[in-house]
Amino acid sequence: MNQEIKKELLRLEKQHNIKILFAVESGSRAWGFASTNSDWDVRFVYIHSLDWYLTIDEKRDSIEEMLPNELDFSGWELKKALRLFRKSNPPLLEWLQSPIVYLEQTSTAQQLQKLTQEVFNPRACLHHYLHMAEGNYRDYLLKEQVRLKKYFYVLRPLLACDWILKTNRMAPVEFDVLLESQIDDPSLKAIIQELLIRKKSGEELNEADPIPALNLFLEDKIAFYTNFVKSIEKVAPPSSQLLNSLFRNSLTEAWA
Repeated sequence: MNQEIKKELLRLEKQHNIKILFAVESGSRAWGFASTNSDWDVRFVYIHSLDWYLTIDEKRDSIEEMLPNELDFSGWELKKALRLFRKSNPPLLEWLQSPIVYLEQTSTAQQLQKLTQEVFNPRACLHHYLHMAEGNYRDYLLKEQVRLKKYFYVLRPLLACDWILKTNRMAPVEFDVLLESQIDDPSLKAIIQELLIRKKSGEELNEADPIPALNLFLEDKIAFYTNFVKSIEKVAPPSSQLLNSLFRNSLTEAWA
């Protein structure tokens, strides 16, 4: 599948006359709890040639394609990506930490990784993860019968909040790392690990009774962070000077 993904990425380059700077896996496969039927969520950042930028018209700044074999491709043009990076956009920061890299043709990703802490905005990231956790909890885990795999889509963002609170840094992508570092209660950790083993083994976690201990844990976390984020002061975005330079360097490097 890796070769198939690389082939499609190179096809996109030719089709759109772009250079893909880096491409990674996002979603459950990068997080470490994919099942056998999980999608392949391929995310990438690309750049056009100089002439594309030397016009007065606004142009499309993203590419999306759904392909057979559950391949989901989505990419952002570099200027769009840099504007989001300046705002500490959590999905982009996760792409930069993904353990699964399909393509890296320039030094752009490495340069962004070095600048991550300079642009990191804990308030923006906590809001993002809290919103994700609240939505998934409300939509999937408040029923008489719940889809057990949805616990991971609430647990992961809340554990990411815990990591940010303790370290003032972007949380790691891998769920295993978050689980081992943020859950101290042995009984709670055992419940989560059992679910994780079942999901990783390919077992479909269908609907079942809610798990009271997990629901209580999640409700307490959501309540805590709902109040906590209100107390965090806004952070001014960093200067664009470094990112302007990075853009120009990437343009030169990609089309050298």
